[in-house]
Formats: sequence, C-alpha cells, structure tokens
Amino acid sequence: MLDMMRALIGTPSVSSTNQSLDQSNLPVIHLLADWLENLGFTVSVEPLSNHPGKANLIATIGPSHKGADGLVLSGHTDTVPYDEHHWQQDPFKLTEKNNHFYGLGSTDMKSFFALAIDVASRFNLKDFKRPLTILATADEESAMTGAQALTKKQFHHAKYAIIGEPTGLTPIRMHKGVMMESLVVTGQAGHSSNPNLGASATEGMHKVINELLKWRDDLQRKHQNPSFAITSPTMNIGSIHGGDNPNRICSHCETQIDIRPLPGMDIDTLRADLQKRLNNILSIDSKLTLAHRPIFAGVPAFETAANAKLTQMVESLTGKKAEAVAFGTEAPFLNRLGLETLVVGPGNIDQAHQANEYIPADQITPYCNFMQKLISNICIK
Repeated sequence: MLDMMRALIGTPSVSSTNQSLDQSNLPVIHLLADWLENLGFTVSVEPLSNHPGKANLIATIGPSHKGADGLVLSGHTDTVPYDEHHWQQDPFKLTEKNNHFYGLGSTDMKSFFALAIDVASRFNLKDFKRPLTILATADEESAMTGAQALTKKQFHHAKYAIIGEPTGLTPIRMHKGVMMESLVVTGQAGHSSNPNLGASATEGMHKVINELLKWRDDLQRKHQNPSFAITSPTMNIGSIHGGDNPNRICSHCETQIDIRPLPGMDIDTLRADLQKRLNNILSIDSKLTLAHRPIFAGVPAFETAANAKLTQMVESLTGKKAEAVAFGTEAPFLNRLGLETLVVGPGNIDQAHQANEYIPADQITPYCNFMQKLISNICIK
C-alpha cells in the first residue's frame, strides 16, 4: 500500500484552468491500470474527447451484467497546483513524519486509490457475487470534465458508489453546489474632466453589485437547510477589475462571483433568474452594456436520502451519522447515473489545496477496515 502511495504521489498530475500549469493524468491512469489488471480487474481506459492527455479509468471485477447492483469506489487522479517554496518537504515524495504521510495528493486524493486497491486484493475473484468497480477520473480540480463524461451505460452493473474524498472518515450525504459567473460592464472611455465624453463602467458595475446583494438576500430568505453549518446559499463577490487610470473614464469593468446553492436549487434556474434581474439594471440611454457568462458549467448540489440503503449501511459500519458539507465533489454526477452515492474518505478537507498536505496515519487502517466490510456486504454476501 505504501509503495502504491509513493508511486502515485511521485507522479505529477496537476489539473488547472491555467494551461501553463495543466498536466496529463495518463501516467497515473497507467499505474492504476497495471495494478488492477494484475489483480484480475477488467480495465477500460476512456480518453476524454477534446481533452488530449486526459482519461478516466473504469476497472471492474466480478459479474458485471446489467442490474448486478454492484459497488463503485471512486476518486479523482488530479491534484491542484502547488507552491513548492511553501513546502517543508518534496511535494512529490511521500514523507512520513509525526504520524502523518505528507505529499501532494496524499489526502486529496491519491492515497485513496492505494487503500482501495490494497483492500480489493484481500478478496478472491471467485468470491464476488456482485461487481466491484474502481473509478478514476480526470480534472476534478479544474472543470470536472472526467465526471461529466461518464455515461449510464458504463455503470449498468452498479447501484452504489463511495467517493473517497477526505472527510475524516465521516459519511457525507449532502453538499452544496458551486457556480461561478463573470459579469462585464462595457462603457466608453473619455477625459475625466468631462463626464459627458464617456460612460463609466465602474459606476454601472456599482448598480450591478447592488442588485447582486439584493438577490443574495432574497435567495437566503427563501432557501434554508439546517443540515449545513452555513444554512443558506452563499454568494461571494470574489473579484472586481476595471479602468486603467484615475484621469480616464473607465470603459470596462468585470466582477466574478461564486454562488453555493443548496440541494434543490437548480443551477440553470439560478442563472436564468440572475439574467432576468440584471436585464434592466443599466438604462438603455446610459451607453453601458452588460454581458453575463458562466465561467464553467457548474457543479450541482448533491443529496442522497437519509433513509437510503447505502446511507444506513455506511452509518452502521462507521458508527457516524451522515452529515452535510459546503465543498463540492463529483457525487452529483454519479447520482445522475442512478448510483446511490456517499462521500467518505480518510484525511481532512482542511489539509487539501495547501502546502504540506498530509493524510493522518491513524486514519488509514480504520478506513481500510470500513472498505473491506462495505465490499463484503455489497459484493460478497
């Protein structure tokens, strides 16, 4: 298991919306394929169309006929970019220190694959009455293109899914969605001494932001879910950029916002509502125009029912009640494929996306024991 962790962490697979930082995940996919084929898994590497150097892996062992009600153990193969000068050790070398295993992707989430494969190796092929599938996706940390490319046909043999994102071994049955939007006001430049010579994009953006804040208040009044620590949907006005000189009327201003909808709030509906509210913010005779575009398609909010069979089984095996979190995962995309899905994994989300990322050593054995019991319950008995 440690050898696999070492190899996976030692194989860079950064994904980023910045093309200068983005890397292929194929070296990680090929490592997983070799290990899984040696265990008797049937392995399919699925290249992503229009994304050279990116692929998903679907590896299955056991009878995989339609309706077999098998289990999927799912994770992503990519990591976020890294700030090497902030690391106290080599981010691409698994380092054991203070009862932690350090390395880029150690908790989010390359170690998960080493643990899942190690647990799968404890079973004999002939013991499987229902199939076990290990799913490895591309680009979760950037655009989730890997998860979005999955089809129902690929998982006709499965009914349940566990995503091994870091949750401190606590099952997660709900999380918020995420959508990111760009709003651009275009005006007309001119000498600042005479406002009539131009049209200020920054003044137009002031009106837009006021409307955004009113919309946020409306959303938070209408939508509440006490399962979440932050019970309402959130909106963050993350950036604003405009103008180039104090003595020039600003002709271009952009703000980018992040919205975290609750389960039951549809991304397309929210975008239509936003567009409707902004349509008449800028008067026709102001010489200002407003353009709105999604920065990426968005991740839907996710929910698996509290009384679902998988929820009750995992709560029983872990001794922990399923909870809700604010961060997003690939869970809603697996739900769309008809899979009852929960998120539960070793490590803590607080360690993800930062220097000196680590997975606590004392969470590895409990998580492996949990997966062994889960596979036995679903695939063996």
